Amino acid sequence: MTVQLGLPVLRKEVPRTSLLQAPPQRPAGQPSGLFDRFGRRATDMRLSVTDKCNLRCTYCMPAEGLEWLPQPAVITAAEIVRIVGIGVGHLGVRELRLTGGEPLVRGDLVEIVRALRGRHPDLPISMTTNAVGLDRKAQALKDAGLTRINVSLDSLHEETFAKITRRPYLNRVLAGVQAASAAGLGPVKINAVLMRGINDGEAAGLLAWALGSGHELRFIEQMPLDADHGWSRREMITAAEIRELLATEFVLSRDPGERDGAPAERFRVQRRNPLTEGTAGPVLGTVGIIASVTEPFCSDCRRTRITAEGTIMSCLFSRQEFDLLGLLRAGASDDELARRWEDAMWAKPKAHGREQTGLDADDFVQPDRTMSAIGG
Repeated sequence: MTVQLGLPVLRKEVPRTSLLQAPPQRPAGQPSGLFDRFGRRATDMRLSVTDKCNLRCTYCMPAEGLEWLPQPAVITAAEIVRIVGIGVGHLGVRELRLTGGEPLVRGDLVEIVRALRGRHPDLPISMTTNAVGLDRKAQALKDAGLTRINVSLDSLHEETFAKITRRPYLNRVLAGVQAASAAGLGPVKINAVLMRGINDGEAAGLLAWALGSGHELRFIEQMPLDADHGWSRREMITAAEIRELLATEFVLSRDPGERDGAPAERFRVQRRNPLTEGTAGPVLGTVGIIASVTEPFCSDCRRTRITAEGTIMSCLFSRQEFDLLGLLRAGASDDELARRWEDAMWAKPKAHGREQTGLDADDFVQPDRTMSAIGG
């Protein structure tokens, strides 16, 4: 098997001139918290601890990689702790997820988690990872106070995994998933992106593996956040198609529980009986489908994002960011930082970085930033 690792040439990102701009001030008299103009309140914080990644997934990064941020530009551990403290103590953040890039490549990750847990004993702290190297750190992260793990895994076949990620690391990922479960970082959520003609034939197999292993699988529609800008609405596997692929072996029924702002719509899963029309076995577990493109959930979005260089993003598809770290390093007080954050979230667009229409619009413009640079 030959794996294309990519040439050692780094692609530079498009300059972002908006980073040093202040957001428009929200009107006076608004309640404290990360509210926007459409009545939504962000309580789920996604914080990227690094832009670096050790995979080169085709739907996220180019084969040759990207030019990483210089180290002085990356948010420090102490700055992370302070910003999270402002979010929780001043603005009503109730859940934190650490993202990347790949968080595990950051050497002080365990210390960051330990410091956050010391300040916020009851805060749910999860992490999204590709699980490469997680087998060596899962227990330490659990002991430091991490609550749960999300693992990105698109294929259980070595050749397909290597084709998607451009790295032959499937066994290392599976070892990381197993270590996370053993350490008590569960239920481990598995995030999978299906791509037409590449891994779409694995939908039912991935679900069977997840159910048998005690993991919760979530399929995610491929989003236009790739560095090569090769995303096509016509080529992506839609949520409706995912349900059809799963229906070959399973019966899905909508989970009656409240979605409560979660990006995934959850379904109860039963094994289909091929001999009896419409008959299924016992409920085996659940599966989630995140249909950001075809069945968007923007009207109930509760997420706020901080990038690895400390800028505020109100939406994954926003073409505008606002600097928080620069203000912090200039000596701003917690109250001043909280106001900047509130102003930035007040400017949150209605849907997918736009005021009126979403990803299906003919005039949709893909953001310059890739998922690895934003932090999902």
